[in-house]
Amino acid sequence: MKIKLSVIILNYNTSGLLKTCLSAVLESNGFEGRDMEVIVVDNNSSDGSAEMVRKEFPEVKLIRNKKNLGFSAGNNVGIRKAKGGYVLLLNSDTLVEPDVLITVLKVMENDRSIGAATCLLQTSDGKIDPASHRGFPTPWNALSYFLGLEKLFPKTRLFGGYHQGWKNLKVPHEVDCISAAFMMVPAEVINQIGLLDERFFMYGEDIDWCLRIKEAGFKIFFYPGVKTLHLKKQSGREQSRDGDLRRQTQKLFMDSMWQFYKKHYFGRYPLILNWLVKLGVEIRKAI
Repeated sequence: MKIKLSVIILNYNTSGLLKTCLSAVLESNGFEGRDMEVIVVDNNSSDGSAEMVRKEFPEVKLIRNKKNLGFSAGNNVGIRKAKGGYVLLLNSDTLVEPDVLITVLKVMENDRSIGAATCLLQTSDGKIDPASHRGFPTPWNALSYFLGLEKLFPKTRLFGGYHQGWKNLKVPHEVDCISAAFMMVPAEVINQIGLLDERFFMYGEDIDWCLRIKEAGFKIFFYPGVKTLHLKKQSGREQSRDGDLRRQTQKLFMDSMWQFYKKHYFGRYPLILNWLVKLGVEIRKAI
């Protein structure tokens, strides 16, 4: 039987979250037999995650990396092993509802112009995960966001470009970029545009992938008819009580933004603007 969907879950020291995530995925409706495969790529966790998967989820394909390869390289390990016609990148801190996977899959099967799709990704407070509904971080969009202009005028095209707040979140529509916390992509699109760019260790890789998908002529699609809970901000830049960890992840985030800018925008803008963007990145890293 042909595998329709490969679900790839990258894990690094999130054993409890991973267990909950896997249970929800494996209880998804609409799949029979070998229609769906689930691949866990463990980035050399030290919390017993791999042992938990091996013991409690024998039907899951487990890949154990010898070191933490980061987000892009870690997911690429799973993508290379995937046999499905569609590939879903799914964070271990997500909880899919029973009909989510089959519904998004059918949406993509019915419209082959879609190169990547997501569902309504919600945080624990019931709000949309803003990373799942974005415009590209052009210099103007990024400036509007960091200066707080988007927060003041979220539904305007002028200042709200980074999260495209003027669009109706209750109806399906195109966006520029979705989050790799839940991103479904046809295998044939991956074959055409290539894997995730491994120069992005963490952050920015999904924006880069979406831009490459759009440049190849495909749509990035937001489908709010089904939803997934995303328990984000459990650690990292915003919530960590460890000041060193928070600063480290903030540095990774800003370095990734500069990497994206250099790759896609550096040659399109004047040198003075490039210098100002670099200065802004360094200032944000120092805060």
